[in-house]
Amino acid sequence: MIKKNPFVLLLILVLASCTGTQSTSSDTTTASKIEAAVSPAKTHIDAVRQQFAPDKRVALFDVEPKGTILRGETNMPEAKAALLKRLQAADVTFVDSIQVLPEAELEGKNQAIVTISVANLRSQPKHSAELATQATMGTPLKVWKKQNGWYLVQTPDHYLAWVDYGGVALMDQTAFNNWQQGKKLIYTNTYGFAHAAADKNASSVSDMVYGDVVVLKNKTKDFYEVAFPDGRTGFVAAAEAIDFKEWVATRKPTEENLVASSKEMLGMPYLWGGTSVKGMDCSGFTKTIFFMNGLVLPRDASQQVHIGELVNTDKGWGDMRPGDLLFFGVPAKDGKPERVVHVGMWIGGNQEFIHSAGRVRINSMNPSAENHDASELARFLRAKRVSPEATLVDLREKPLYE
Repeated sequence: MIKKNPFVLLLILVLASCTGTQSTSSDTTTASKIEAAVSPAKTHIDAVRQQFAPDKRVALFDVEPKGTILRGETNMPEAKAALLKRLQAADVTFVDSIQVLPEAELEGKNQAIVTISVANLRSQPKHSAELATQATMGTPLKVWKKQNGWYLVQTPDHYLAWVDYGGVALMDQTAFNNWQQGKKLIYTNTYGFAHAAADKNASSVSDMVYGDVVVLKNKTKDFYEVAFPDGRTGFVAAAEAIDFKEWVATRKPTEENLVASSKEMLGMPYLWGGTSVKGMDCSGFTKTIFFMNGLVLPRDASQQVHIGELVNTDKGWGDMRPGDLLFFGVPAKDGKPERVVHVGMWIGGNQEFIHSAGRVRINSMNPSAENHDASELARFLRAKRVSPEATLVDLREKPLYE
């Protein structure tokens, strides 16, 4: 019966064709991997990558050999120079096709400023990709390349991710310098709006969140007239914003202030990749706490764990101080490396810590406490005390917005 049915025969032929195509593609991929593995340049490429870009989240060195041709890109010219020098010293024949970013297609617009209250930065240039991090209005970004309306950018905490054209204003160096020199305001309410007129009942120009930075144009009795990076203007209630320099001067990352800042966000929702009051993951939460007190932390928990001084918890929690960071995960075992997957902040009291897990909440390490979190205690790794000197940027000494 099957042999006499032309439709079934056609289906079999189509399936056979698809299977054959997949097999060929797989064979080609395998052949490419084998070729790369045996390339005399491969060892040198790996060594340079380990030296300059051990963490691909913050440094780009995507280079692979194709026969004698070196293909790929990097945003570190010094890494490319180091690789070519190694290959020449080892007498390895190669053809240099490595592109050093930023790409020429950007036409010198290698800077950008975030233009919306919170820009979502993704792991790939598409809206369906994983949310990698966020950046608030006024945040300066480095721009490395463009792809279909998306830009590969780097945040002040060095994180590499993609942002769509609607979230940023591209600028050349002159325009960027002009923006940076403008007198800045920082929005300090948790959430609010900029209006089209000096009236809270006027239509909205943009929503605003804590940390948004704009340029001051004029001040009336109750409102600031502000300029956005993309040229729009609006009015922000004077009680909801403050001169950026005044704000920076009042930042004191004391134990009391860190705890107070963290409690302002109680109940806010967990959001994978979030680093703002619109939603935050665990490390986005600790990052926001420290930003509110003038300090910029690395983006992820697995990066934050490498800064600061170790706090001794071998004999209990007696040495812990409010503001210390607690890290959780899976310890190294059987040749597998440690995995840091969660972070929270110690607030004291009954061995309590605050963290973003489902929502921003307070739990305790004390098994007898009503809010004890047995699962977090079971996977606790270690605690770190982060001084201003250990952070990526102390805004009191190096303002990002000027």
